[in-house]
Amino acid sequence: MIFTNEMEIVGTTALFALDCVSMSALSGGTKAGSWMRVLGVDPAAAGPTGYGIVDSDGRNCQTLYYGALRVPAGRQKESSGAVLQDIHELMCQLIEKFAPTALAIESVFTALNMRTALRLAEVRGVVLLAAAQHGLAVHSYSPREVKACVAGYGHADKRQMQLMVRALLSMAETPEPADAADALAVALCHLQAAQARLRYGLPDAKSGKSRVLPLSAPSARSVTRPPSSRIESTR
Repeated sequence: MIFTNEMEIVGTTALFALDCVSMSALSGGTKAGSWMRVLGVDPAAAGPTGYGIVDSDGRNCQTLYYGALRVPAGRQKESSGAVLQDIHELMCQLIEKFAPTALAIESVFTALNMRTALRLAEVRGVVLLAAAQHGLAVHSYSPREVKACVAGYGHADKRQMQLMVRALLSMAETPEPADAADALAVALCHLQAAQARLRYGLPDAKSGKSRVLPLSAPSARSVTRPPSSRIESTR
């Protein structure tokens, strides 16, 4: 995978088994047509934009790649749209490289001040543009929905989210940076919602809003934790 030199990216690959109580009950095991690859995105108005790609067959999951993009200050000074351009290029590269079946992204938090909300909306806009250009379905979840699904608490802080993502995905180490962990959490939230719709025949997100249930961490006996490896993409 090739990135431009202006991008500052931390990437990690890891294998894991997801055997959450709620996910297993919803999936009922592997089913034909239940395989999904989700690109989760945590857009940021000022800090790094997190991303994470997760495979799932309804019971077992595999993290293909995750990380965060921080555009250096020097690059940002080149033009007012440099950050948006780099984020758009990154999203296009990830979609073309991993061919996800869906993109899950956090929605704009209405309690933000107007200036921050507008900047966040711009970042979301280029992510949605990249998805549309590649014919990729987009699903949006509020920060509170993601936190309630993954941590069981709608006001969980970033550290709590990192620890819960690590526990739910049986990862050997805590995902860093926190923005990447948030992106993985968004992907998990969509996988849980999609499995609920598949299992119970609930309406699609486009025609109705489905309930997102909290996930439960797997027990130590039910999950095998293979060693993970850390890689860094070309800078």
